[in-house]
Amino acid sequence: MSKYIYKASKIFMYLILIFTIIISIFPVLWVFMSAFKTNAQIFNDPFSLPESFNISGFQYVLGNYNFGLYLKNSLIVSLISTIVSVVIYSMAGYVFAKFDFPFKNMLYSLFIITLLVPAQAKAQPIFSLLTNLKLTNSLTGLTFVYVSLGMAMSMFILRNAFESIPDELNEAASIEGASFWQKFWKINFPLAKNGVVTSGILMFLTNWNEYFFASLLTSSEKVRTLPVALQFFNESFSYDYTQLFSALSIVILPGIIIYTVAQDRVQQSFASSGVKG
Repeated sequence: MSKYIYKASKIFMYLILIFTIIISIFPVLWVFMSAFKTNAQIFNDPFSLPESFNISGFQYVLGNYNFGLYLKNSLIVSLISTIVSVVIYSMAGYVFAKFDFPFKNMLYSLFIITLLVPAQAKAQPIFSLLTNLKLTNSLTGLTFVYVSLGMAMSMFILRNAFESIPDELNEAASIEGASFWQKFWKINFPLAKNGVVTSGILMFLTNWNEYFFASLLTSSEKVRTLPVALQFFNESFSYDYTQLFSALSIVILPGIIIYTVAQDRVQQSFASSGVKG
């Protein structure tokens, strides 16, 4: 009897996994397929495969809009904020993992608890601060905001990554006369690469797709990012879904490629350190 219960539970588990995969992947595939269809094909049979390899939507979007500018802006704020965050929060995660100091757990809890605060609740103080610093409507101000928004998530991942490294390595390095920076950069940072890569990827994807603060803090076209530009695409392409889906495909493709290339390190990081307390 237990044998049949085990088989039934296994089949049920696989059915749940298949269902989850379908509802996760199908919307993305549908957007890509629709980008190669004409408007008539989308309206007549929205779930069919494209009848031909139609790239007119991509040609129109890339040729008639400042798509290169929006792409450059998104890359600048996403890459710079990710690099700065990884460097700063790696050091913080290392200190929280390997050193004891007064109010350590309380400070760490204060950092992590910001995960529970919705972005809208931070909007007014962030907007006031950037206004006083004269950093609104600038990529610099947006980069600062993105660095701060990734603090809690990065600290959680990186602290766990550094905690998984044996303390004996630091003790041996101290005996050899290694400094704080030598132990961090030459021993701990390379060994925590899975956590560092995971933190960087999640930061980049979050910043790449971020819309709320980008729309709140920027107003001119010269500092517009791709998620904000999509709002204008929705208005411009309200009756041309081929061009709309082409724009959507260009926006979401980089994130899919980056995660696909580095997914093994992300999974290793969560398996080895992400579940530790």
